Amino acid sequence: MQILKGEEMVLNDIIIDENNIAFIPSLGTSYQLNASAKKIIDLLKQGKNKNEIIKIISETTGAKWEDVYIDVEDFFQKLKIYGLIQ
Repeated sequence: MQILKGEEMVLNDIIIDENNIAFIPSLGTSYQLNASAKKIIDLLKQGKNKNEIIKIISETTGAKWEDVYIDVEDFFQKLKIYGLIQ
């Protein structure tokens, strides 16, 4: 995974409010996040990679690693579709 830089936006630019609405000032777009999506973005901002994120979420929620992997992979695909990562 590579975070886009330069003319594209960077995940660190995302502003998330108390209602889990993510706003991207450089694009003028916003997205409604659930708690899991917010956690993934927070962990990405901390420099965690996909495997680290899966491990952290699995350990903190008690969910099976395989189930978390599917959810995280799906979210990463959505980030790619929106052009936030490549």
